[in-house]
Amino acid sequence: MNPSRPAYAATHADTHVDESQSSLYTKVAWRLVPLLFFCYVAAYLDRVNVGFAKLQMLKDLHFSETVYGLGAGIFFIGYFLFEVPSNIILHKVGARLWIARVMLTWAVISGCMMFVRTPTMFYTLRFLLGLAEAGLFPGVILYLTYWFPSERRGKIIALFMTGIPISGVLGGPLSGWILHSMSGAKGLAGWQWLFLLEAIPSLVLGVVVILKLDKGIEQAKWLSDAEKRTLSANIATDASATTSHTFKDGFTRPMVWVLSAIYLFFIMGLYGVGFWLPTLIKGSGVKDPLTIGMLTTLPYAAAAISMILVGRSSDARRERRWHVAVPGVIGTVGWVVAVVAGSGNVTLAMIGLTIATMGVMTTLCQFWCLPTAILAGAAAATGVAVVNSVGNLAGFVSPYVIGWIIDRTHSTDLGVYTLAACLTMGALLVLALPKQLVNR
Repeated sequence: MNPSRPAYAATHADTHVDESQSSLYTKVAWRLVPLLFFCYVAAYLDRVNVGFAKLQMLKDLHFSETVYGLGAGIFFIGYFLFEVPSNIILHKVGARLWIARVMLTWAVISGCMMFVRTPTMFYTLRFLLGLAEAGLFPGVILYLTYWFPSERRGKIIALFMTGIPISGVLGGPLSGWILHSMSGAKGLAGWQWLFLLEAIPSLVLGVVVILKLDKGIEQAKWLSDAEKRTLSANIATDASATTSHTFKDGFTRPMVWVLSAIYLFFIMGLYGVGFWLPTLIKGSGVKDPLTIGMLTTLPYAAAAISMILVGRSSDARRERRWHVAVPGVIGTVGWVVAVVAGSGNVTLAMIGLTIATMGVMTTLCQFWCLPTAILAGAAAATGVAVVNSVGNLAGFVSPYVIGWIIDRTHSTDLGVYTLAACLTMGALLVLALPKQLVNR
């Protein structure tokens, strides 16, 4: 006689299911994300520590800013060439073996950077480093789609990608201390110690990946059979909502190439931070490498907080476009503040650089909710790699162009304005995407 009772029971049951699944996904996140996070911290540190090495390396080796910019950027040519093949191999052989291979290879090459003596050696090792590291980031993004449905990926991807700012929080003071304290030890320059010591974490983590990372849900011994069924059913349901599943789809869908263009604009901003932040801080009047290293922690720490908060908001609202575009515009404002108000003023420069870093990194982590909402299965393996590899060509263009501009104008201003314009273009293109396609 009471028609409300069944409705109440259904609501109560739904609430119980939601709580149970939230608990399960928390369990999965704690198992997977910390290890992947530390792998990315090590990867990003080995990729951009050349920005700190530059503070001593250029003088010791008599390199110009253009030589540095080309060497910093040529990493991404190797990265571009091997990105898609690397992700296809990962999809076939599994994350455990392939991610471990990636990490062990780049650790050795990164350590060998200490032997650089000529521009040719610099270019060669940076190219090989890109070749070795190709596949880690898109591979992890792909791997997370095996575990988390699209509506839960905003926060998870944000947590993983906080590895970028945390590598700055940890790596900035560490790099500054090595340059400050280790110069001349055992006959080696500070920048040589920098490359040698910062390669060690990648070696250790590569071994840990082999021992701890599961290939997928079915291989996870720490899950019960019921938990495996729940996770697999959610992934299957999520995949059924997409229309692209084959390797070919990841190459041929026009939207993949639109996303690649957007990501290219955003990456211009990212490597403005990664490769030039120490130089920009130095240009504001700070000279000691240790102090520069300590100051770089501020923008990166603020970015880590911003990434997590915006990721939670994006998942809660099931809205992706504005959560990508708005931080991009904020990053643009930060770059302009850093140039207009920050020249010679450390406080204003740090405010501008902090805002820029928050905007750039938050935009990037939320961007990866877009392609994974459109692509699934084999299409995700190729599509994510295509987007990442094409976008990362900006990692070649950005440092080279900015280095060339600095050599010609003896100022970073025009280069930074270029980064700001790229962020704005990327944000506008995101807002042009159909919201029904990406808001999942």
